[in-house]
Amino acid sequence: MSGKETYQRDRVSFGVVASAAMLALIVVVGVVMWTGRDDEPAAGPAPAPAVGEGFADPDVDVFNRRVDIPNNPAGQVLPQDPSSQRSPSDPDWLTAAPAGTTAPRGWQRVYGASVPFSTSDGPSRIEDGLAVGYSHTPQGAALAAAQITYRLNARPGHRDLYVRQVRVSAQQIAAYDKALEADALPEQQPESVTRYLVASDAFKIDDYADDMAIVRLALRAPALGGKPVWVTMRLIMVWDAGDWRLKPTTSPNTQTEYVESLEGWTRW
Repeated sequence: MSGKETYQRDRVSFGVVASAAMLALIVVVGVVMWTGRDDEPAAGPAPAPAVGEGFADPDVDVFNRRVDIPNNPAGQVLPQDPSSQRSPSDPDWLTAAPAGTTAPRGWQRVYGASVPFSTSDGPSRIEDGLAVGYSHTPQGAALAAAQITYRLNARPGHRDLYVRQVRVSAQQIAAYDKALEADALPEQQPESVTRYLVASDAFKIDDYADDMAIVRLALRAPALGGKPVWVTMRLIMVWDAGDWRLKPTTSPNTQTEYVESLEGWTRW
């Protein structure tokens, strides 16, 4: 049995983390993402990031929306103003958008994927190429959901990202390591894939508690019959060791859905 066949047999729910987001984006853009096929070699390891500050000239995504290009490929955190965070007593505690995401540098291209940076709810630090330090709020959970999911899709073979920012068991890590040994997970997806990892338009907090948040992201899809449409994905975030982490799940509720209106959603 080949290494990739072994990976296909032994993979567990770590695949759901990436595949749920991948599926949503496949539906949006109608392209074939990397699936570990033998007829296409996996991308080699990504070059070591050249850490720097500041930004290069901005670019646009496939929907012609601005996306900023940080000199550090892992992203550039923005100055934080915790006084802008919502509290449980605020009427928009579950529905407010984090501050700063609609301003320049609020969406940055990180390892090819467009991810949000706020000035209120994080991320507040870049550590070893990972965005960390999200507020213990619904807005922090939404930011972490978008950041971790997109980074994982862009870099499925980045072990530190998987182990540190995804809530996984020893069995799941063992299966993930087996996939790495089989060269079944690229360290970095090619630009032909990451260019479609575009910014979501809105989020919704389906449920929130101090230890868990259920977040949905809405991604723009091509208009259907002249009408706007979005494809949504449901993500579970857990508060663990002082930060938000993504929890894999095989629940049918992770399936993507189409919506024709963002009424009741929070636009970034």
